[in-house]
Amino acid sequence: MNAYKESPAHSPSTSNLAKAIFTVNRHAKTATNPKYLYLLKKKALLKMIQEGRAEKTGLHFSNNPKNSQQQSDVLVVCGEYTFHIPPCKEDFSTLPHFGSLDKKRRNPKTYMNLTEAKRMLQLYTGFIEKDDSSPPRKKQYRKPVFKPLGQSY
Repeated sequence: MNAYKESPAHSPSTSNLAKAIFTVNRHAKTATNPKYLYLLKKKALLKMIQEGRAEKTGLHFSNNPKNSQQQSDVLVVCGEYTFHIPPCKEDFSTLPHFGSLDKKRRNPKTYMNLTEAKRMLQLYTGFIEKDDSSPPRKKQYRKPVFKPLGQSY
């Protein structure tokens, strides 16, 4: 079966983690719950930065700024992959700004199952999705009440 499930003390390689983050990031763009996937990506990248497996290299202008005209994202290099995460205050003073995103540079193609990628990142970060997906209760059907003409209820 999966080696990560059998021995949690053994951490996956940097390239496997980068592939899992890439897969989660790609699926988050069209997912029904993108907030959890983006949070999982961010937690995994921050843990990799702390362990020295990934590195913050600079800032880029965001392609899709939220409520402002310009917004910057932190560029994180992890193996042969690059990712963007939201910046913290110190990033603006410590990291160089590269300007706009270079559209010629792309991440390598990766094929990994989303379930496998999520499981790998969940084991790595210890961050698990809370299952609040109990189906919403259906309203109980109530028969219509017809009142005779002239009477009010």
